[in-house]
Amino acid sequence: MVNNIFKGVVVMSVMIWLPIFCAAQSSDLGNWLIYIGNKKLNDKWNLHHEVQYRNYNAIGDQEQLLLRTGIGYNLSEGNNNLLLGYGYINSQNYIPNRDEKVSVNEHRIYQQFVTKQKFNRFSLQHRYRLEERFVEDDFKMRFRYFLGINYWLNLNNEAKLKWYLSSYNELFINLNSDPFDRNRSYFAIGSKLSDNIKLELGYMNQFFGGQGRDQINILALVNF
Repeated sequence: MVNNIFKGVVVMSVMIWLPIFCAAQSSDLGNWLIYIGNKKLNDKWNLHHEVQYRNYNAIGDQEQLLLRTGIGYNLSEGNNNLLLGYGYINSQNYIPNRDEKVSVNEHRIYQQFVTKQKFNRFSLQHRYRLEERFVEDDFKMRFRYFLGINYWLNLNNEAKLKWYLSSYNELFINLNSDPFDRNRSYFAIGSKLSDNIKLELGYMNQFFGGQGRDQINILALVNF
C-alpha cells in the first residue's frame, strides 16, 4: 500500500515538473492542465464535468479557461453513450504584433455520441460531437471527430499501478464557414492509480490557421 502511494506521488511529481522544465527551453511550448470527471448516477445516467486551464507557456500566461458539463445516457452497458452538454470558454487572445490581450467569452451547447471497444490490450474510443457556439455576438457551428487508442503495458500484471500508452487524433470541421478549423494529434503515457483515477502526461500538436502549436498536457481522469 505504502509502495503504491509512493509510486503515485512520483508519477504526479514528474507530471507537474516536467512540462515546466520543457517550457523553459522553448517559449513556443504551451501547457494544458486538464481535469475530466464522470459521476455515475445509475446504470443508465451519468454526469460529466470538466475543467481545462490552458497556458501559452508553462503556467501563468493564460490562453483559455474551459468549463464543461453534461448529462449522459448509456445505450448499452457504458460502451455507447449519448450526452447533452454546456460549456463556457474564456479565451485570452493576443493582439497581433502587440503584447496586449483581448478577452473573448464563448457559451457552447454540444451533443455527442461516444462508442468504445476493447481488443486484448487495446482500448478504442470514437467520439462524434456537434457544437453550437455563441462567441460574443457571433454564432458558429462545428463538428468534431475524435479517435482515441490506449495500449495497456501491464494489463495482466498483479501490480495495482498499471501503465498504458495513449494516443488520439481529433478533426474539427466548421459548418458555416471554411470547413477546416483545426486538427489535434496527441501522444501520452498514462498510469492507472486506482479503479477510479488515471493520470496522463502527453504531448499534443495542434494545427490551425496554417500554423502549428505544441502543448504539454497533464490530464487527470476521475470516475466516482
